[in-house]
Amino acid sequence: MIDPKRAVVCGLALTLALSQIACKKAEDKPKADEAPKKADTPATVPAPAAPAAGGKIKIAFSAPSADHGWTGAISVNAKKQATKYDDVEFSLTQAANAADQVNQLNTMIAQKPDVLVILPHDETVTAAALAAMKAGIPVINVDREFSDPGAQRAVIKGDNYGVGFQAGQYFAKELKCKGNIVEIQGIAGISVTNQRTKGFADAIAPCKGGIKILAQQPADFAPDKGLTVMQNILQANPKIDAVYTHDDDMAQGVVQAIKNANRDKEMWLTGVGGSKAAMDLIKQGGLYRATFLYNPTMAASAVALARLLAKGQGLSDLTEPVIPNLIVMQAQGVFKDNVDGFMQIGF
Repeated sequence: MIDPKRAVVCGLALTLALSQIACKKAEDKPKADEAPKKADTPATVPAPAAPAAGGKIKIAFSAPSADHGWTGAISVNAKKQATKYDDVEFSLTQAANAADQVNQLNTMIAQKPDVLVILPHDETVTAAALAAMKAGIPVINVDREFSDPGAQRAVIKGDNYGVGFQAGQYFAKELKCKGNIVEIQGIAGISVTNQRTKGFADAIAPCKGGIKILAQQPADFAPDKGLTVMQNILQANPKIDAVYTHDDDMAQGVVQAIKNANRDKEMWLTGVGGSKAAMDLIKQGGLYRATFLYNPTMAASAVALARLLAKGQGLSDLTEPVIPNLIVMQAQGVFKDNVDGFMQIGF
């Protein structure tokens, strides 16, 4: 189960709910003589005034390159959501690395969009987000969190801790708290990776060392690196019972390495994300046992939230006429016995 201390605001149906939002009264602007908020307090930029009748809301979305199934689906979902609104002018940029993303963001800031939505490569993009906020452009942070809470007005993300915790509970149950495992992580140092690792570690802690992590290495969410990292781990470890991977795309390389070594009968693995390829393998049974949903529809929800923010509106079923500072999508395990119910949302 997800850590009960984590506040989950919405589930995977958030995009549909946001599309039905009714108008709310615009948030009052702060008075000129009010004391400024502390620098480390998020949402330091007031909600922008609602656009004039017939005016377009300019939403700019910055994302990593679509060279990965999940990040590719992020861009697709964002663009699809934007087309639902007659009052939105939408632009999208994709960057191959953090330095390129910062350069693109500097250009976007100069163009003065009403709201900027950012899925950052890593925490080094934080300075550009802070610059946007200081320029009066509210930022919606998607998925990978900035290192400074003042860099965004709101965060929408998957429950990375919950994903890791659910995976850890599954390993503890299936292994009966005893076995040798490997953890193939995502990008080293980012919030997504850290939280997925922490949740997993907390869930297997009650096993009191009965589950031994033989290797714990990042593979950057990349299938080719997942292949090479797992090849090296297999050569160094003659007995592995299970593998926890942080990503379904990356797991495809891990699967290939295991099969190449003819060790697919020896162990099983789980992924994260909810790709169609992973769900197909889960349905077949065997090596790929489970995945934990981390649906890229959060990008569509981020665009919907950006529009509400620009219009000075809140969520229709909440009393407050402003959007929340934090929205966490619910984690969900997908296994052979329930995979059919999730195939239609695989990416």
